[in-house]
Amino acid sequence: MALAAACTATLLLSACGGSDASDASAAPAGDPVSGGAMQVLQTGEPRSLDPASLSNTWAHQPVLGNALYGTLMVNDVDTFEIEYKMATGFTTNDGGRTFDLTLRPGLTFTDGTPLDAAAVKFNWDRLRDPSLGSTTVRQASQITASDVIDPTTLKVTMVTPSPHFAQSLVAGALNWIASPTALQKGKPAFDENPVGAGPFTLVKWSRQDSIELQRNPGFWDAPRPYLDTITIRTVPDSNQRINAASTASADLLSETNWSSLNRMEGVGYSHEVAPTGGGLFAAMNARRAPFDDERARRAVVKAIDLDAVNTVVYNGENEVPATLFPESSPYYSDIPLPTADTEEAQKLFDELAAEGKPVSFTFISYPTTESKTLAESLQAQLSAFDNVEMKVEVVDYGAATARAGARDFDMIVSSAIVQDPDFGLWTAFHQDSTGNFSGVEDAELSAALDTGRLAESETERKAAYETVQNRLVELNPGLWYTRAVPAVAFGEGVHGVSIYTLGSPLPEEIWMTD
Repeated sequence: MALAAACTATLLLSACGGSDASDASAAPAGDPVSGGAMQVLQTGEPRSLDPASLSNTWAHQPVLGNALYGTLMVNDVDTFEIEYKMATGFTTNDGGRTFDLTLRPGLTFTDGTPLDAAAVKFNWDRLRDPSLGSTTVRQASQITASDVIDPTTLKVTMVTPSPHFAQSLVAGALNWIASPTALQKGKPAFDENPVGAGPFTLVKWSRQDSIELQRNPGFWDAPRPYLDTITIRTVPDSNQRINAASTASADLLSETNWSSLNRMEGVGYSHEVAPTGGGLFAAMNARRAPFDDERARRAVVKAIDLDAVNTVVYNGENEVPATLFPESSPYYSDIPLPTADTEEAQKLFDELAAEGKPVSFTFISYPTTESKTLAESLQAQLSAFDNVEMKVEVVDYGAATARAGARDFDMIVSSAIVQDPDFGLWTAFHQDSTGNFSGVEDAELSAALDTGRLAESETERKAAYETVQNRLVELNPGLWYTRAVPAVAFGEGVHGVSIYTLGSPLPEEIWMTD
């Protein structure tokens, strides 16, 4: 994506260099042409085609959600400027206490019903229901009310002021609006005929196999989309995705690590990566034993050599976060994240065992090679210590999401992936956030997150996030094992690839040549 001429210092967390892309992606390709069938590989099989069941990150179903439902708005991954699509504005005049969402007039779903303010309200209200099991409840629960002002205007009232809420909105299913008429027919009917206003419509969903999409001739942003069809398959295994690239049997692939991207580049694939801070961490559930005792969390953190984990899981090619923010960030402080100290780890394990609290826990693993290898690496290292036992339970995406949502886990992969710091950090660690999977409750941390959210100057925000960094080091909510790599890779004949938020491509912009 083109980098804006002036980087906004209060927002940028990465150097003003743009999203990473291999040289081939910069080659001019001429004007877009219509036609073509694109083969896409995603990493997570959807539970349903209801947008509430989809996640808008590179590791889940971003192409599918954007294809079926389009987008209200997107952000530039370098500047975080908002670009409006089906919406024409999302503005606040009171510091983020309320927002006015305005829509393009005349938008319709593929069933002929209007995509208006009432339709957005219906979608956003249902996403606030925790029983729906949507990962977007983290964002939707920050809205306390919405009121239809007129067919193109929805007034949104926040639980607490949140001036940067647009960055949260684009990162989840709030950005994908489905037909209320179709949703009210129930899940089985909707999965057979999901109705949105996106650039593509469903032809057929063969579960555990493929999702076939075709061009929506009534898409609002003609002449887009350019492609005739998209076929999406779920391939959790990174080696299988690399094999697909090496045989040119996939045109666009969501990818999760630098090792895979480098190997794909070797066979002629380009890539786009959204720059981020923070990263992925193995979250330890502070709500229950053994990790309700901070010493148990600290012991595990001190026991693990994360460079060794990086070697095993990512061939040493990913980045282990040394600090929460990269040095290029205006919020960077030299506050090191915890590192291994095997002597202190064993001392803590022994101390807890002497009190009748030996550290025994289960790691819930996703079905991906990356997640399973991570679990095995942690388990192998912990086996060298006394008075600690780690088991591994591999479950599918749906089960893992449900377990995380119910807080029914000891350790699970979570994330605090930082673009603008408010969304990633407030969501992951504020004591009032439904996205606080680790369950840490710390008044000083939450107050600093609130200050960072509301501060009007960069100096105030930097001071607040310095406190956040110090508190996270003290609290040890998890093992920060890698910076995220929100990425897509694409073949030589694929053009127009652009990503927003956490590696989410816009399929309507993509076109292909032989």
